[in-house]
Amino acid sequence: MVIELKILLALLMFGVLIFVHEIGHFIAARAFGVKVNEFALGMGPKIFSYKSQKSGTVYSLRLFPVGGFNDIEGENGDSTDDAAFCTKAVWKRMIIIVSGAALNLLFAVILMAGIVIATDKLGSTVVAAFTSNDSAQGEDAEGSETGTEFVGAVSNTAEKLAVGDKIVKINGKRVHIIDELVYTIAFECVEPADVTVIRNGETTVITDVVFPTYESSGIVFGSIDFSVYREEKNFGSIMKHSWFKCVSSMETIWESLFGLVSGKYGVEHVSGPVGVTDALGDAAESGTLTVLNMVVIISMNLGVFNLLPIPALDGGRLVFLIIEAIRRKPIRHDIEATVHTVGILVLMSIMVLVTFKDVFVIFKK
Repeated sequence: MVIELKILLALLMFGVLIFVHEIGHFIAARAFGVKVNEFALGMGPKIFSYKSQKSGTVYSLRLFPVGGFNDIEGENGDSTDDAAFCTKAVWKRMIIIVSGAALNLLFAVILMAGIVIATDKLGSTVVAAFTSNDSAQGEDAEGSETGTEFVGAVSNTAEKLAVGDKIVKINGKRVHIIDELVYTIAFECVEPADVTVIRNGETTVITDVVFPTYESSGIVFGSIDFSVYREEKNFGSIMKHSWFKCVSSMETIWESLFGLVSGKYGVEHVSGPVGVTDALGDAAESGTLTVLNMVVIISMNLGVFNLLPIPALDGGRLVFLIIEAIRRKPIRHDIEATVHTVGILVLMSIMVLVTFKDVFVIFKK
């Protein structure tokens, strides 16, 4: 895909997700009677604006299609207006602060349900065939992985597991659908694992199951080497897969964040807007559902990241509100403003470094 189309696709996606985030703050603010002076999509000079005669809110579209904001009355603690943010109860301000991220997460769940509805095959956790068996390509099989260069010990899954086994736990972690199964094997099965299955109606724990492993970007993952039976597509299975696909995506995000903090993953595994733009373009070549899956993951990332207790983010502001609720007195505005300013500078510095890294990687391709 040409770079112009990749950029256009990325701008469209980020525009939608930022709109969803800001509309979450906007709805919550208006619900609690807080005045919103301006609701803007984009940054920089205005290219279009409309002022509501009823609420006094200015709705604007700005020149640069990156970001967006709500100009909420009294958000910086400098207003005595009854409709100001700073005059509302702490719990109301907390809801307003988290509502943007919450709507990003809700949007991801709704979009995931649409993806599941459009998906032809829903994979269970019941073993259908092993990759060494030609029947793995049978009509009822789904989810086998092929074409991967495996490393490490030779797997013994075909010796330990059996066709018809319903896998319910791996190392004590519950799995409900193929996505959770693949995710759990990837992160839990680098070493021999204990697999709990339902076999012939009885629950059995099979110890020391060795899965094949492969290396990607210097990190070793476990790999599924069998296919699973498909599930019948109905309302119940659609709801189940929608929910657990979102859970699996959320676990992936937390695993990634923990990996970065613990040093398991380095900065080379982090992508900013440039890297996301390139990945979106590649996803678009694989089909619409692949793009939508990426949008779900990015929307969840946006929701989770914004709730982290980091200055300048919604989570950082939430921390100050929690402290205020405990002290029954707000922290001085100048102190909070300084903390958030430092947070913005640090985040911008990290973003610049990640952007340079993404550009370097793209030019190396």
